Amino acid sequence: MCIRHAALAAAAGSALLAAAALPSEALADPNPLGAASNDFASYEGTVSASDLLAKVNGCSQISNGGYRTDEEAPENIPVCAMNGAVFWQADLDIDCDGQPTDRCNDATDPWFQAETSFQQSDGAHLSAETLPYIVVPSPSGIWDYGSSRIMDGTVAAVIYGDRVQYAVVGDTGPTGIIGEASYATAEALGINPDPMSGGVESGVTYILFENSRVSAIESQSGAVTLGEALARDFLQNN
Repeated sequence: MCIRHAALAAAAGSALLAAAALPSEALADPNPLGAASNDFASYEGTVSASDLLAKVNGCSQISNGGYRTDEEAPENIPVCAMNGAVFWQADLDIDCDGQPTDRCNDATDPWFQAETSFQQSDGAHLSAETLPYIVVPSPSGIWDYGSSRIMDGTVAAVIYGDRVQYAVVGDTGPTGIIGEASYATAEALGINPDPMSGGVESGVTYILFENSRVSAIESQSGAVTLGEALARDFLQNN
């Protein structure tokens, strides 16, 4: 479970089915156990960032109030719902938790934890350096992600500028804070992924496709295949 926001505050003072009829599991994973790669260009899809952003230009709010982006920020980030997806627009803080790697370890990240809330199919914790994943707030009176049919391995489209990166739900964070993703997600979006100095303060959109799940959470290729189909269905539904 990610606690980076609280620590920072202390330190600073279908796969081709229509979305409405999606199964709870994706099709068989084409690249199981360790399919993640830093060659993110090979995972770029064909659904444009501009089309997705135009679709979520508005909010049917489902959260009971708003989230903060950081401990001292205002509670002004709502969770919205549309066409079988939930979404929000926030910042992106770097989650470097999970398997220790060259770039994510207790030497590079003072808030490092060698575990994630969800694990890959072999029982190991996720690798923030190699797997694009996002962090959802832990359930609270503001919003319970499970009530929106969001779970471990749910596919998300993360948008920054003109880039779309498909990721999975891989970790949970503080109950009142939103806007965090793995080192690999940030790197793929062209955001500084350094856990100490990286991230971006605004302009990131997270679209999570309800009741979707890749069969092996660690497979980025599986997330892209399913994500592309879900994104197209999302754009086509009224």
